[in-house]
Amino acid sequence: MYSNRDFNRWRRHPWHGLHTHSEGMPKDIVQVYIEMTPDDVVKYELDKASGFLMVDRPQRTTSSPPALYGFIPRTYCAEEVAKRCPDVDVADGDPLDICVFSERHITRADIVLNARVVGGIQMIDGGEADDKIVAVLDGDNIWGDVHDIADLPSIKTERLQHYFSTYKMIPGKEIDVKVDFVYGREEALKVIAAAELDYQNHFGHLHTQAKARE
Repeated sequence: MYSNRDFNRWRRHPWHGLHTHSEGMPKDIVQVYIEMTPDDVVKYELDKASGFLMVDRPQRTTSSPPALYGFIPRTYCAEEVAKRCPDVDVADGDPLDICVFSERHITRADIVLNARVVGGIQMIDGGEADDKIVAVLDGDNIWGDVHDIADLPSIKTERLQHYFSTYKMIPGKEIDVKVDFVYGREEALKVIAAAELDYQNHFGHLHTQAKARE
């Protein structure tokens, strides 16, 4: 039987092995696992089974994310997240996505950082809720004092909306994406709480079993 000490000999799974919040941090500071940087024109995504970063697809267009792009550990977009998005019944069944602005150019993915939540974009992709939380790097020298998305230059949000409305474009194939609704810090925190509850409802048993084996 493996103990917690045995498990920690190896790398933790970015989705299940990390925590949503670092110990002692305010509620608006979340841990983030970064999958993509603004330099990437290949769509990288976490392989949920192994916990390694994998190539999802090369982007057909020249589009690249205008911010660091990843997800919040121990979140899941299911029934509770869908309830916060009018006109949908389901969410996309992935960890909650997050975009992080940093003044310094971070050039590598597969890293973990702390970010302050400032808002979000309510994205509906093919009839599924697929929210994108917007945040700034905690302690950033330029954006570190931003606490709400209204305090960011509007072009920052506009570029995110454009990216997510176009990054799945393929010639001859119609896409059904809506990114019209932008919300502030308080709603973003409620979406994160809903995603944490969805995670607990769907995956909480994994951690209960792990503790029982210790």
